[in-house]
Amino acid sequence: MDITAFLENWAPTFFTTLFVIFIYWLVRWVLQRQSRNRQDSKVLSQIVLFSILIVGFIAIILAIPMGESVKGQISGLIGIVISAVLALSSATFIGNGLAGIMLRSINNYKPGDFIRVGDILGRVSERGLFHTEIQTENRDLITLPNLHLATNPVQVIRASGTFISATVSLGYDVNHNKVREILIRSAEKIGLKDAFVQVIELGDFSIVYKVFGLLTDAKTIISAQTRLYCSMLDELHDGRIEIVSPSFMNQRQVNDALFIPKKAKKSEVTNQPDKVEEKIFDKAEQAESIEKRKETIAEVNAKILDLTEVLKKSEDPLEKTEIQKRIDKWKGLKVKMEQKIETTIDEISSKT
Repeated sequence: MDITAFLENWAPTFFTTLFVIFIYWLVRWVLQRQSRNRQDSKVLSQIVLFSILIVGFIAIILAIPMGESVKGQISGLIGIVISAVLALSSATFIGNGLAGIMLRSINNYKPGDFIRVGDILGRVSERGLFHTEIQTENRDLITLPNLHLATNPVQVIRASGTFISATVSLGYDVNHNKVREILIRSAEKIGLKDAFVQVIELGDFSIVYKVFGLLTDAKTIISAQTRLYCSMLDELHDGRIEIVSPSFMNQRQVNDALFIPKKAKKSEVTNQPDKVEEKIFDKAEQAESIEKRKETIAEVNAKILDLTEVLKKSEDPLEKTEIQKRIDKWKGLKVKMEQKIETTIDEISSKT
């Protein structure tokens, strides 16, 4: 075969291959530089690179010197394969993407918020285009598809405060007004506001009471629930009200003795950390700090733009120098916050 004819036939294939490789590595380099501080960046980068590979592969195949009929058959086969793959996977994939866009437009929760979906309660540790990650009270991470969140009720615990509650069953021999007073006092002692009590059920052997209190710091909801139960125990026992099961109350023969434990000495009291949430929701805390810094960066950018406009309109050299110093100061603060965000993202990546 003539070498010249060979080169003429295969030159388009060779240059097409080089062009595809060049475009692939160029796009990959750009995506790696711009992927930091962005959620779902890895997934989106993989989608873009995979699309380039698919298009590049088709271009290389079509550039191979072959008959028009063969090219037509190969093109048809590739089209059938791609259509089948898209038909099988697009429903879930596109559904999650559209659900992610819808959730972002509604914007009813953000990283760091407590949410409940079905039986799952936790703090949002990552919010992506296709999924939402929740850190539970066991410090475990649960990934939920956005389509699931869009088609199921999502309870968002308000950061400004939420009512927590606790129930207790007491006998009919205890006056309900006295119980209401004690339960409200137990809620107020741990810092809950606007406390009130409801009678939930009149059972065969006992009355079920439920106390509510407004917790202004929603981040401490786990520890506050425990403190509420402990406060209820202490206040009920101090009020000489025993808490025992109905069967125990009906079967005992102890000459009407009250079964109330003695108060523990201070040396015997086990101190528990007030905010166990800091250990449980570590990733969610970091995700919330990233979100807050991003909001602060947006505010800094707005101030820099405002100062830049003032600088353009100013004619006084001294005033220009002072404004430029302020702009440089804000820019320096912005760089520090961006570096802190990158450090926090690296810490999260090293733990997961």
